[in-house]
Amino acid sequence: MGSTEQALQERIKELTCLYEVSYIIVNVDIEQIQETFKAITLSLKKAFQFPDITEITIFTSVGNQKMGDVEEINGLKSDIIIFNKIGGKIIASLTNNKKGFLIEEKQLLDNVALKLGNLLERIEIQRNETSLKRQMERADRLGILGELTAGIAHELNTPLANILGFAELIKDDFKTDKKINEDLDKIISNAIFSREVVKKLMFFACEMPQEMKKVNIVPSIKNAIALLDATFRKEEVKYIVKITEEKLYLRADTIQLTQIIFNLIINAIYFSPKNGLVTVRAFQTEKEIVLKIKDEGSGVKEQVMEKIFQPFFTTKPMGDGSGLGLSVVHGIVASHDGSIFAQNNSGKGTTFTVKLPKS
Repeated sequence: MGSTEQALQERIKELTCLYEVSYIIVNVDIEQIQETFKAITLSLKKAFQFPDITEITIFTSVGNQKMGDVEEINGLKSDIIIFNKIGGKIIASLTNNKKGFLIEEKQLLDNVALKLGNLLERIEIQRNETSLKRQMERADRLGILGELTAGIAHELNTPLANILGFAELIKDDFKTDKKINEDLDKIISNAIFSREVVKKLMFFACEMPQEMKKVNIVPSIKNAIALLDATFRKEEVKYIVKITEEKLYLRADTIQLTQIIFNLIINAIYFSPKNGLVTVRAFQTEKEIVLKIKDEGSGVKEQVMEKIFQPFFTTKPMGDGSGLGLSVVHGIVASHDGSIFAQNNSGKGTTFTVKLPKS
């Protein structure tokens, strides 16, 4: 075969590869990205002058594909650019060092890397759109639930106050009757518990009046820790507070700020094992105060993570929780124009991060 004819054959192989890669990328299934990479590496391998001794590898943040033992030192490399940053690379190498690459093969590798960069940008955009859509749907659901909850809380407040008031009056009339007093104590106890649930509902619905002022979060954290010290000892859970500064000011409602800290620490204690450690950190950035509460529990399952801030959702056994604690925290944080999210630790347990604006 003459050199001209051979060169023509190589160009045809390269053009065929580009066509195949374009077709693969256009018809890509995001859920099967590994199979997509495999198809691209196979197409690239066939397009090279010596396919039998050519090995191709794709490295990216969303998946890798390796065809043989690739040595980057003796091979060709093309960076995959994703949103103007290097997000991966394609490497081609030869198992026979006596052979070499064609200039056109480097160009082919660059062209495929460019197409892969476009694909991965598209995937990232789609994932962000999906995530944003879920957040908007969740915000809509929470908004509707907030309105319903506010209505329920207001409707329950009056009858609960009446039950509590009349029970106290009846108790005064039957001071000497032990049996009636015991029954009335149960009524009063349950009415108080129900009133606390209503308070949480109102917190969730942001119906509690706010008194926003400049607050130092450090004393609030230390006071919460001091008040919960007995609970830590009872549950045999250790704690450590990591605050490097004595003054971390933000604009917040003092009572609601305490509610955030209390609920998150109590939640961490509940899910911590015996001798587990709860770590409380607070620090500031240029515009925010950041509070992190980390436990050493079993972590949060992936299917649960999206639901943990929903009202009435709980993983606790019946009677151990109303499913309103984290919803209350979420509602308060949102009313302060802040953000909250949970993330499983690389080792064990979960970290809840709250970010609140300074002003």
